[in-house]
Amino acid sequence: MTGAAILPSLIERFFTQRLMQQRNASRHTIASYRDTFRLLFAFAQARLGKPPSGLDLADLDAPFICAFLDDLEASRSIGIRTRNLRLTAIRAFFRFAALEEPAYSGQIQRVLAIPGKLHDKREVHFLTREEIDAILAAPDRSTWIGRRDHMLLLLAAQTGLRVSEIIQLEQGAVVLGVGAHVRCLGKGRKERCTPLTRQTRAALTVWLKESGVRGSTRLFPNVHGGGLSPDAVQRLLAQHVETARSRCPSLRRKRVTPHVLRHSAAMELLQAGVDCSVIALWLGHESIKTTQVYLHAHLALKEAALAKVKPYDGQKGARYKPSDRLLAFLDAL
Repeated sequence: MTGAAILPSLIERFFTQRLMQQRNASRHTIASYRDTFRLLFAFAQARLGKPPSGLDLADLDAPFICAFLDDLEASRSIGIRTRNLRLTAIRAFFRFAALEEPAYSGQIQRVLAIPGKLHDKREVHFLTREEIDAILAAPDRSTWIGRRDHMLLLLAAQTGLRVSEIIQLEQGAVVLGVGAHVRCLGKGRKERCTPLTRQTRAALTVWLKESGVRGSTRLFPNVHGGGLSPDAVQRLLAQHVETARSRCPSLRRKRVTPHVLRHSAAMELLQAGVDCSVIALWLGHESIKTTQVYLHAHLALKEAALAKVKPYDGQKGARYKPSDRLLAFLDAL
């Protein structure tokens, strides 16, 4: 079979067999990978003058993939995270191709060796307890929408659930009574249970009596009984943050998103002395390294650590002199 005949068949089997059947990948993963190859094939058609069905597997070598990624950054102004996400999809395909077409192993290994770009770690933004309380007090709880918004924001700030997890919650996901918690399906299709505080449990007990009035099983339905979209949650949060700024001026200096509420929940757990490994389980992080960003953002912990350091006495020691030219070169870098 020629390389041109191999590639379309490989792509089809990669999506239908590897992603859908063997991995049971989520629709979000499939959509992300699909978009990557749409962009790749459009770039190939413009660069090589070949339609997607006419491409050879050999056309997709390491220099071509690097050129494609560079073009994404230049022409579409994507960030490094998005670039690395596209590279992840390409690597997944070539790992599959390595098993299916070992004759191309040299080319495939060179593609798999393309490194992801390093990027600056973004500062974690979070809210203080006073700012959270001001936002929770903003919705007009004399209306059904106001009570829904208040309950949604309270649950988000206490549990740290992602917005995608909150909007998918069904009423049956809430367990009240002893050991009250909420069950959700998070990233990687991992189900987790998050405990509820006494305040959140009491508020949910009341809310559950009217959340299904509009004929919906969703915990937070829209006015028509359907589910909320992530954009709808962002809009309602922005509306209530604007109201809260009049009573809490510090909010005027902050950009508040649903993910900031998630960060705030994590920081409150950290301030309460909860271990990072527990916070990682709480938030549904794949690795504890993801949770450690909150340690870097916690200024009070850094100040406490600084207080334990012995002060510098100001005495000068002998100046260090490298004993080798190569060491001197390395020290000067």
